Amino acid sequence: MQTTEGVVLPGERAPVTVNVDRWRAGLPPDAWPDGLPASGEIWRRDVFAVAEAYRAGAASPRQLLTAVLAWAYGPIGYGPWRAARSLDADPSGKRLAYALEEVSTPAPDEEALLTAYRRFRDPDHARLPWLGPGLSTKVLYFAGYRRGAGGVQPLILDRVVAGQLPAKAGAGRRNDWSSEEWLAYLRWAAEQARVRGVEPDAVEMAVVPER
Repeated sequence: MQTTEGVVLPGERAPVTVNVDRWRAGLPPDAWPDGLPASGEIWRRDVFAVAEAYRAGAASPRQLLTAVLAWAYGPIGYGPWRAARSLDADPSGKRLAYALEEVSTPAPDEEALLTAYRRFRDPDHARLPWLGPGLSTKVLYFAGYRRGAGGVQPLILDRVVAGQLPAKAGAGRRNDWSSEEWLAYLRWAAEQARVRGVEPDAVEMAVVPER
């Protein structure tokens, strides 16, 4: 599995470290993606590589979810357990594929982003246990971000990010956000990126520089 990203994305300071053996032992065998570093040091570009493989049909939605959750949880002890619960609720990957359908196109627009966000919140279609907005926006970020395209891009919105955003970013400081609040944040980040001459995700990384 190859990636077109550089070794380190602008604004990214360090990889996330996970216990690969513990993660693999706690998950269904089909869910572990090829290509994640055996060292357990996972950079964003490693997860983007799995997302690229997913869009090309070379990785399953379950493998993409695993890559995102391993990066998201990192060394947290309950990470593999929670990831397994999310995966167990979608053994075929159909719910995930449905949620990601709109952002798997070459250039997802704002309506596609809103649709994907809302699908992840819908218990009748794509919502999964332990996958609230803080994690689902991570999945949408890796699946839907188009580097170099500019404009509004899907970005991570979790408690840590929300806690550091200015009021004008449009996202309240809590654990749940409407699709409109997420979009307001994405538009704010897009404008910040335009002014600074950087990628939108560099704006997110600058908000929480230690991550």
